[in-house]
Amino acid sequence: MKRSGSADLPLHYGHVPQWLYDRMSKLGLAVFEVILADYGKTEVIRRMSDPFWFQSLGAVMGMDWHSSGVTTSVMGALKRVINPKSKELGIYIAGGKGKFSKETPNELLKIANLTGLNGDELVKASKLSAKVDNTAIQDGYQLYSHNFILNDEGSWSVVQQGMSGKDKTARRYHWHSENLKSFVDEPHSGICGTSQGIILDLTAKSAKENRKGIIEISHEAPEKIMKEVSLILPSHHDVRASDVNMKRLGAMLAMTREMQPENFEDLLLFKGVGPRTMQSLALISEVIHGAPSRFQDPARFSFAHGGKDGHPFPVPTKIYDETLDILRTGIEKSKLGNSDKMQAFKKLHEINVKLEENFTPDFDIQDVIQEERNNSWRFGGKTVFGDAKPPAERKADGGIQLSLF
Repeated sequence: MKRSGSADLPLHYGHVPQWLYDRMSKLGLAVFEVILADYGKTEVIRRMSDPFWFQSLGAVMGMDWHSSGVTTSVMGALKRVINPKSKELGIYIAGGKGKFSKETPNELLKIANLTGLNGDELVKASKLSAKVDNTAIQDGYQLYSHNFILNDEGSWSVVQQGMSGKDKTARRYHWHSENLKSFVDEPHSGICGTSQGIILDLTAKSAKENRKGIIEISHEAPEKIMKEVSLILPSHHDVRASDVNMKRLGAMLAMTREMQPENFEDLLLFKGVGPRTMQSLALISEVIHGAPSRFQDPARFSFAHGGKDGHPFPVPTKIYDETLDILRTGIEKSKLGNSDKMQAFKKLHEINVKLEENFTPDFDIQDVIQEERNNSWRFGGKTVFGDAKPPAERKADGGIQLSLF
């Protein structure tokens, strides 16, 4: 097993409102079903071990794009909808936040009985991955959430999170069963994040003798001990140009606003779908079909359904529901042998990637965000603070224009 990544996040408190949690669950199930159908069970496990993809998934679901709550909320929503369909999907999720994390061993043993997997080995992997991140890597973070995701073929990943009371941040750790060699001799590809001073890493090769009793680490700088490149998110709530790949965002916005589905043979099945819904569909398509390198800027995916705290804009519930209806219809038809709509959904991302080649970003991201906020009331915009209201004044210029060429 190797640690596949980590993410440093501002520590946020609060709860996910039911109106969002229900939609997150439905979208999470749809995303998993399409990945399973197109790429298989092993790919689902690999995706969950990628901190950049995981954060992008949370953003496209409408969670705060950069907060610690993404971890527990996304995992809770996924467990809620995946486990009742585990036998059909071949995917299982154990554990959770706080007291629910302590149930992980019992849940894994039950899953092992259902699948024929070695329950003792699963429990061992769960306990050791938690032990390493909570004790062997003394980076100032104490675990409070632990989820173990596995398929019925034995591949698994761990998503767990620790809290630092000192600087009010959380650190999410991702593990992957691929290439398991040792839990105690550099099992991860590394750890990286905001410096917590000298870090005691008992999994480093240089600590082999120390693990036998001499608990003293060399005076290497933390960044040398923590070699893995990880996701470190800023403390600011608002989405800024520096947080996103402007070329990719601009090309997607221009495509969904300017193109007509009837002009693209592959997208004819989306005829009649409005530009704003196409925007959400394009970003969800990217989360499902995009290459790993496309998830370096998770904030960009918040332009699908905004965020519950209003950043970059309120969650457009009407758009969210229309998107869910289109996905659910496509998935159900695909199960019956008619995959045309899901193929068109995949083509949406492929066309977007092609159009990026000729796009030069020349727009202000704050104009895009303001336009979304101005129209939020039309789209059933909601935040944890209430419903979006019509703006007192509206611009007469009809909104911003983004040219593809």
